[in-house]
Amino acid sequence: MRGFRPATPNGWAARPLLVKPDVPRPLPRLLAQSFVLAVAIGCSPDQPPTPSNSQPIGWDDGIRVPAAEDINPDPNVVELNLEARTAQFSLVPGGPTTLWTYNGMVPGPLIRAQVGNRVIVHFTNSLAEETTIHWHGLRVPAAMDGMPGESQPPVAPGGSFTYDFVVPDASTFWYHPHVNSAIQEGNGMYGAFIVDDPAEPAGLGDEVVMVLSDLDVAEDGSLRPEDGGGDLATLFGREGNVLLVNGKVKPTFKARPGLRQRWRFINAAKSRYYQIALDGHSFTRIGGDGGLMAAPVEVAQPEIAPGERMDLLVVPQGESGAELVVKWIAFDRGFGSTFERPPVDLFAVRLEGSKVETPALPVIARPITPLPIAGAGAVDLQLTAQYSDSPLQLGINGVAFKDSEPLMVYVGDTQVWTVTNTIDFAHPFHLHGFFFQVLSPEGPLEWKDTVNVPVDGTVRFVVKYDDRPGMWMFHCHILDHAEAGMMGMLHVMEPG
Repeated sequence: MRGFRPATPNGWAARPLLVKPDVPRPLPRLLAQSFVLAVAIGCSPDQPPTPSNSQPIGWDDGIRVPAAEDINPDPNVVELNLEARTAQFSLVPGGPTTLWTYNGMVPGPLIRAQVGNRVIVHFTNSLAEETTIHWHGLRVPAAMDGMPGESQPPVAPGGSFTYDFVVPDASTFWYHPHVNSAIQEGNGMYGAFIVDDPAEPAGLGDEVVMVLSDLDVAEDGSLRPEDGGGDLATLFGREGNVLLVNGKVKPTFKARPGLRQRWRFINAAKSRYYQIALDGHSFTRIGGDGGLMAAPVEVAQPEIAPGERMDLLVVPQGESGAELVVKWIAFDRGFGSTFERPPVDLFAVRLEGSKVETPALPVIARPITPLPIAGAGAVDLQLTAQYSDSPLQLGINGVAFKDSEPLMVYVGDTQVWTVTNTIDFAHPFHLHGFFFQVLSPEGPLEWKDTVNVPVDGTVRFVVKYDDRPGMWMFHCHILDHAEAGMMGMLHVMEPG
């Protein structure tokens, strides 16, 4: 199938692999030996001693997302079933909350593959309305992108669709609907998708995948109306009053003091920006949307826009028994966005065991070649609003999505996009199907598919279109903004 094995922009060629990643976590040999020794000397078999270089027993039980069941024995194929359906959850004392889910879980099951694997997803829609799945960030063929009416017909209630593609890049990705997205994704339909590469340096840290989101829940457990607050709420972007990490309110997991962990964050909230703070600690950012960066950078309070991913290393420090609380800090994304908004506890890390010397950080030096811009075409976009209309109409270059014409480009072309924000709120700008490199504001060299465009700001990025022709979407990933018209289409055509 065309487009499945282009030269990857990250410089790591897609290739078949002999084994799949071990999704279940087998007991390490050293831990098993310690268990046997503990029984021999009379220690309780229920509490074996923890090896000095390991996290505490059951360290991530309180936060780990269950993995999708792979039903295919082929080591190069990941095949699974996903069903969209509603389910009830206990989030507030007043009563249950009915959410929209994949396989009855929020977030949906963690999908895990390796570079070059074929992924087959048999999707069934048991909702009362049509839907699709968009594979956010994955460079799939256009027919697999989940754009209703362009890449596929929407999946009707009771219907099904099979997604079938090869994963060419290693990174933290995710999946969510692209029909009525502000409601469907906003009410729980999202999940993590991790693609591993065995060429990645070993010893980066023990991994925790964390999907961030929020919900607007009334005291009786019901979800507040999706159009609450009218045009003003649409302009701001609707944020919930209940913050979730992997579908839980303030979950807790464990850490060994001094032992590095790797936190893969996905911002699946429909409007909320997540600024992360942990007192007395800083983070090493090693990657984001398109995998590892050219080199790591130190960050004090990472800022993750809706749709973005961030790959962070952290070394929990403190005395055994202490609890480290990671907080959400209001991010200034425009008028009123930080006013009287105190920090909110997101999750806790309980320290357990004696402190260990932090292992040396492996060298992270990913080769990323800057895309040349000489001779590149130019795309100039303004993010706009028409305040005289009600309901509020947002758009790009003054045109709402329903009235827009697609941009036209050819396979092999390179373009420089200039995206300017004319509205009093920031916008996370997402391009389907292709990675780009941000030119300004200047930052570390990396591959992106989602970038924040600040108030009164402009972002320039360069993108080269590989051999995957078709219709591709671009839009603001504040989903209230996208639904109000801040979307457009890009038609990538075959040359000649």
